[in-house]
Amino acid sequence: MEKAQLAAQFDAMASVRDEWKRKNRYYYAELEKICGSLIPPRKSVLEIGCGTGDLLNSVRPGRGLGIDLSGGMVDAARKKYPHLEFRQGDAEALDVNEKFDYVIMSDLMGFLTDIWQAFVELHKVCRPDTGIIITHYNYLWEPILNLGERFGLKMPQQRQNWLAFHDLKNLLSITGFEVEREEFHLLLPKKAPIISTLANEYLVHLPGVHHLCLLEVLEVRPLTSPRPRKEYSCSIIVPTRNEAGNIEGCFERTPELGLWTELIFVDGDSTDGTVEKIQEMMQRYEGKRRIKFIRQSPATGKADAVRKGFAAATGDIFMILDSDLTVPPEDLPKFYAPLAEGTAEFINGSRLVYPMEKQAMRLLNIIANKLFSYAFTWLLEQRTTDTLCGTKVLFKKDYHRIEDGRSFFGDFDPFGDFDLLFGASRLGLKFAEIPVRYRARTYGDIKIERFKHGWLLLKMTVIAFRKLKLTRWRESIRHFFRMLKTG
Repeated sequence: MEKAQLAAQFDAMASVRDEWKRKNRYYYAELEKICGSLIPPRKSVLEIGCGTGDLLNSVRPGRGLGIDLSGGMVDAARKKYPHLEFRQGDAEALDVNEKFDYVIMSDLMGFLTDIWQAFVELHKVCRPDTGIIITHYNYLWEPILNLGERFGLKMPQQRQNWLAFHDLKNLLSITGFEVEREEFHLLLPKKAPIISTLANEYLVHLPGVHHLCLLEVLEVRPLTSPRPRKEYSCSIIVPTRNEAGNIEGCFERTPELGLWTELIFVDGDSTDGTVEKIQEMMQRYEGKRRIKFIRQSPATGKADAVRKGFAAATGDIFMILDSDLTVPPEDLPKFYAPLAEGTAEFINGSRLVYPMEKQAMRLLNIIANKLFSYAFTWLLEQRTTDTLCGTKVLFKKDYHRIEDGRSFFGDFDPFGDFDLLFGASRLGLKFAEIPVRYRARTYGDIKIERFKHGWLLLKMTVIAFRKLKLTRWRESIRHFFRMLKTG
């Protein structure tokens, strides 16, 4: 949702916001109690996404500032709490020249356009000892809360980001924050005599039960020693096949990164004028950008195209950008940053965190992607929410190590995604995932054949199981029996 639409939605709800909060007074009272237990009174406190100001007022700040995208919410907050300051502002472009003892971001993650950017901006208002309190809904509650909206039990809201807790912590880690405390609250967020107390005070502490709570609360601080950033050169590989309508966007929208950036187009026998468009754009950008063009003939699939591009690449960091632009090229700096700052060695994009544009991905593809992500998270022992996102980033030196060990898994992956994922896992590279807003195609047709390629994915899953898990289990059993023999 565009920010202007989001602001307008909350402007329209500002006059009835308190009425909705009264309907769910138990939840909001508990939220105030939680934050009050973490923030001592008379501290300087910034709340980002402050709404009508109730939570900020409840922690009794000595200096209190509330920021909200909605001017209507800010106006309501000013009337209710004139002793506090409220401003209209954007969490993803903070215009605050002040450091605070505490920052609250309560139930905000679901409405952000770019969570990564919001966390980057957060450093502007933090000292090394600043405490950041983040509350976030458990994604398992999405259908329940949607049902509550339908029956008038919860304020109606547009589609939200439903992040798993692991994804949220991953984003905090790669943007320079560390989680100091993690709590789970509200197994039952409605007041029911005796039952609410039993559920929220006692049952919640039983093993595993906390995963069913509505609310996760994180207490976060900036890393005590900021990571030194090292700049690298980048090679961006763009495989193309009948993508003439997207080529100009690739040139115009792909940013320059690090020390220098080269764009390498690898075309697989296009018949729609893609090659001619690439050559036209190369002439237009001659002397302005580093560009290479390679013909892949015969066209034997994306994996071969990517490898040809990598073979011609001279940058320190290798990136893959799909030429359909369904992953925005403007997001590439997010993929570069964790490698430059040393927080990760292999970056995988994830299209399954933020809501997608309609028709961006078919329902069957979404289901298959999620199933395979669960399987590969288990197999690779690294969280992998989207195995087939085309945008992957790694160091050149690590790619060559993966290349040297390719025979271990076999060479039949037509996409190249699993070759890199398996290889990176086997090398023990540190993974990170960057959520991206997946866009619908504006030109051309999808290249994946669902059933044919689905069968190949299943085959790869079996091979990964045999190579990664079964081999390890066999070695463990052999080691156990050797120990028995030696006494």
